[in-house]
Amino acid sequence: MLDINWDDVKNVINLVLPYLIFFGIVLLLAIVAIIIAKKFSMPKKFMIRRQSIIAILIALMIAINLIAFYPMNTILTLASGRGTISDVSLERAEHLGEDIAREGIVLLDNDEDLLPLENNSQINVFGWASTNPIYGGTGSGSLSDTHHTVSLIEGLNNAGFEVNSELSDFYTSYNDERPEVGMFEQDWTLPEPPVNEYSDELMENAEEFSDTAVIVLSRGGGEHADIPTDLSEVTYNDNTDDYSDFEEGDHYLSIHETEAQMIDMVTSNFDNVVLVYNGSNAFELEFTEEYDQIKSVLWVPAAGQTGFNALGEILNGEINPSGKTADIFTRDLTATPDHNNFGDFEYTNMNEYSVDVDFPGAGGVPTFVNYVEGIYAGYHFYETADAEGFLDYDEHVLYPFGYGLSYTSFDQEISDWNIEDDETITVDVTVTNTGDIEGKDVVELYFTPPYTDGGIEKSEVNLVAFEKTDVLEPGASETLNLTLTKEDMASYDYENEAAYVFEEGDYTLSIRSDSHTVIDEAEFTQDETVVYEQRSTDEIPVTNQFDFAEGDITYLSRENGFENYEEATAAPDDYEMPEESLSMFRNETNFDFSEFFDESDEMPTTEANNGIDLVEMRGLDYDDPAWEPLLDQLSTGDMVDLIAYGGYQTPAVKSVGKVATVDLDGPASINNNFTGVGSAGLPSAVMMANSWNVDLAHAFGDSIGEMAVEMGVSGWYAPAMNIHRSAFSGRNFEYYSEDAVLSGKMAAQAVLGAKEHGVYSYLKHYAMNDQEENRNQMLATWSNEQAIREIYLKPFEIAVKDGGAQGIMSSFNYIGPIWAGASDTLLNTVLRDEWGFRGMVLTDYFSGYGYMDANMMVPNGGDISLATYDVGANMMENTDNPSVVKNMRTASKNILYTTVNSYAYSDEALSMGMPTWQIIAIVVDVVVLGVIILLEVLTFRKYNKLKSNLVTTRDNSSVS
Repeated sequence: MLDINWDDVKNVINLVLPYLIFFGIVLLLAIVAIIIAKKFSMPKKFMIRRQSIIAILIALMIAINLIAFYPMNTILTLASGRGTISDVSLERAEHLGEDIAREGIVLLDNDEDLLPLENNSQINVFGWASTNPIYGGTGSGSLSDTHHTVSLIEGLNNAGFEVNSELSDFYTSYNDERPEVGMFEQDWTLPEPPVNEYSDELMENAEEFSDTAVIVLSRGGGEHADIPTDLSEVTYNDNTDDYSDFEEGDHYLSIHETEAQMIDMVTSNFDNVVLVYNGSNAFELEFTEEYDQIKSVLWVPAAGQTGFNALGEILNGEINPSGKTADIFTRDLTATPDHNNFGDFEYTNMNEYSVDVDFPGAGGVPTFVNYVEGIYAGYHFYETADAEGFLDYDEHVLYPFGYGLSYTSFDQEISDWNIEDDETITVDVTVTNTGDIEGKDVVELYFTPPYTDGGIEKSEVNLVAFEKTDVLEPGASETLNLTLTKEDMASYDYENEAAYVFEEGDYTLSIRSDSHTVIDEAEFTQDETVVYEQRSTDEIPVTNQFDFAEGDITYLSRENGFENYEEATAAPDDYEMPEESLSMFRNETNFDFSEFFDESDEMPTTEANNGIDLVEMRGLDYDDPAWEPLLDQLSTGDMVDLIAYGGYQTPAVKSVGKVATVDLDGPASINNNFTGVGSAGLPSAVMMANSWNVDLAHAFGDSIGEMAVEMGVSGWYAPAMNIHRSAFSGRNFEYYSEDAVLSGKMAAQAVLGAKEHGVYSYLKHYAMNDQEENRNQMLATWSNEQAIREIYLKPFEIAVKDGGAQGIMSSFNYIGPIWAGASDTLLNTVLRDEWGFRGMVLTDYFSGYGYMDANMMVPNGGDISLATYDVGANMMENTDNPSVVKNMRTASKNILYTTVNSYAYSDEALSMGMPTWQIIAIVVDVVVLGVIILLEVLTFRKYNKLKSNLVTTRDNSSVS
């Protein structure tokens, strides 16, 4: 479940406060009236007191209704929810989680063929993490706690292994809960028991129990906090007083002293050791080479709620591992080109733009991060640096990108290839299982372009296509057809042509077992350079759009064999935003509404009575003229509400017959955090990417879509698809890979799977939200246009063009000096005009933070705020200005277009009618109103009776 944001709680209280004050005033006046009534005669006293009580009841009813139908409308709609997930869908999702893990767990080493282990054997499992493994992440990546989670030990037991329970009990008694790493508080303690806690009896019993040991190490991460690069700054050496668990500067993604001593102890007692690394961030595993006893190494990313069943099946050989690494594993994670430029950097010349925000990690002075490595992210650098002779590859890389072993062997060869129409290239690859165990293999197709020293930057090795085989029996073969185009191999030249360029020269297409190991290759020569001013997949010509984001930065260049490496990759020494960029920077301190006013704009028609319902637009093209009379029916208030209240929903609009829709979060599941209804948690996106199986990605989207429909949900805040720029990004579990092609193709299939059920996906976080540090502190992200297009936007581009994504979630960060959620070039020119995106753009969680503002967002391509109530900045102002209304109309159309073509407008969904809570509220209102009317009738009857009695009494007194 998501952590409670107490600032939200306070804001909600502030929203309902005026209504409570209204009721309080009525209550006070009524009490005063009741007290004063003592001075009057019995009938008047009765009437005043009874009417005061009725007034209190009416005021209470009015206050409750106003609160429910206005500030709390969205929250109540979400909290009431609709539907539950069927047992059939849940069971299907649980099995899918196992399937993803079966193909996403990567066998990194297997010396002496230690694995698979003998089935039904006994094993010792060491490491505190064995009883507290990583299942998912935090924040939006949290798993539902309403479904059974298969533990690592349980997964081994289910596979037939007998696990030494004495060891498991020892770890549980030492510490039975994983320290919390949440959105607003992180405890990075690694509670591994010191070796002196292991009794002689415990170890003797373990040696007697089995001659095989499995060591489990795990590392977690999550939203709103990056992985610590210096543990001494965030936690204490509290395991023992005898030694320091880590030294100053030691980071979280390497073993610490207590773990090292535990590994020494295990390897000194057992000759057959399997090491399991459980985590979604690449880890420094070089230490495994120091131990001959560690014969097998497995990478098990966050496994979801059923994925550990697959670990047991791989250990016993029931499943032959076929996963490949979605990230490179370097020997030293602090020696990567990006490392010195990842983290916390605050501007020294922007104090005047400082904002005061009551939210953890937000406000203050603007910050920045420089993507100095350019296009040389991840394996692109190491493969290119090796080709240039800049470094010794094996000294820096332990496991390449795309690497993974199997229990069998495969042969791959390019059996045929050709170039059609001088553009499309087809490559047939025949894969043969040459071993004696059935299994799957991955065909990875890379290209190597010609490079001119000092010319367009190019990586030596670039993934361009991939496919996975079916299960192949020993001796069986399968031929896979891979298709690519020359456009796919074009580089973006932002310095000269401002276009994609396919340069003349010799090209190599290679199939590889990983990014470094060539199996077979084909070569061809391009006789002349082709400049693609407009690629076949683009809607308009492409040219530079992000010159403003380049900054005054030295970018890593391949020229002269990375001659500028030290200069380019050094930590920043300039902490001032350039003057030219300062003039473009906007937040609440200097934003001027009138910047987006155009005097030539004419006021659009509003509140027309054309009698059209939104449902009539279902299936119509975005540009169909029939949209205009429908949009004419919207009032400015309708549009303001549509734009303002997009938190986990899109609101109903009576004037056009729009129904409310529900959008929910969860990159590895879909969960309603208001009702507690949620799906089983599936493995992380990293596990998915490790599978290199687009069919599994499609099945994942299909499963999410199926469960979403059962929950009455139309929108899914996923897939998340930023790049693993650094292993230290806390949210890497939520993103697929360091590679844009692998990320994009997996995401596209997930989108298509959900779309088949009418569920629209919000690709997130668009764009360049590749670290959590300072993400809410006006983080200016600097990069050159080539890297932006080839690395960071490309996965989104593939998911939009191939997957037909209908939603985008923009990101918190700035790109250069412009907030991504209000970047016209990002949201309009590139996304809509170039790629042809038709749908709505939602912000990330909208709390203002001193810079997020709907009045900046809407004129620049953003459509809807992820807010459930009025936080101020999500409310459009100047709604009597033609430019404002025109922009709101466009945003509203994008929202209406997306929702009318979703599940919400299926016959099934429309038959459900209004939310349950509103029906209950209306019934209660009618009953209460009836009671009030009855009370009034009875009151007047009694009043008249009292009055009559009083007159009679007076008359009798007069007669006397």
